[in-house]
Amino acid sequence: MTTIATLPVSLEFFPGRTAEGAEKIRAVRRELMVLKPDFCSVTYGAGGSTQEGTFGAIAEMLTEGLEAAPHFACVGSTRASVRDQLAVLKEMGVRRIVALRGDMPSPYGAEGEFRHACDLVEFIRDETGEHFILDVAAYPETHPRARSPEHDLHAFAMKVKSGANSAITQYFYNADAYFRFVDDARRMGVNVPVLPGIMPITNASQLMRFSDMCGAEIPRWIRLRLTAYKEDIASIRAFGLDVVTAMCDKLRAGGAPALHFYTMNQSAPALEICRRLGL
Repeated sequence: MTTIATLPVSLEFFPGRTAEGAEKIRAVRRELMVLKPDFCSVTYGAGGSTQEGTFGAIAEMLTEGLEAAPHFACVGSTRASVRDQLAVLKEMGVRRIVALRGDMPSPYGAEGEFRHACDLVEFIRDETGEHFILDVAAYPETHPRARSPEHDLHAFAMKVKSGANSAITQYFYNADAYFRFVDDARRMGVNVPVLPGIMPITNASQLMRFSDMCGAEIPRWIRLRLTAYKEDIASIRAFGLDVVTAMCDKLRAGGAPALHFYTMNQSAPALEICRRLGL
């Protein structure tokens, strides 16, 4: 079992759209470096809409000596454009990529030459060999557009078979869903590390809205408590810290290989959860 002292932590940020936003990320990142993250990932918007900001944030992190992993979505892309972007990332010194299918920026966007994330993973391996560590997405509670849990698990296995090194899950608040997913994957012969995605609870209405869109389940008892607090931000955050810390402790006890925090460009929640966990 992983010990308290050695349980790795990684962090996700999204790029700032303004100079002020970019500076906020720098400040948050400095505060979170006390956690000594294994790596930091940076998202970008649908169809690569914030890719310039993503690559800029990645470049800054690399100069700070961090392992920096850009999200890299393939929807709407051609093989030529992906090949060019991979060359840029190699030139920057990037060694890790979060490889995703991604969402279309609008219903009218072009699908591109990649249909699935496994196609992107396979292409990156063909083009760059083992240069990049490749993380892919996993959905313990099933991708919202999957035909079935079995089909979703098969899609995950295909990404690993295509060359993924590890996976990062969608956030969840039911540790048993994570353990069941990992067990099911292992029975299929998929043995890569699956990093649980951790979303601190700080804003109830935002969390419920986002969860409804992305298919992440908020257990009924948590939803009821959050609803009862209404606009009591202090109580929401205190309750959220208790819930997420307890879940992380269960994940650690059950052998999760690491914790991947969706920071939402905030430092305090992740820092407090890790402090409570002794990390």
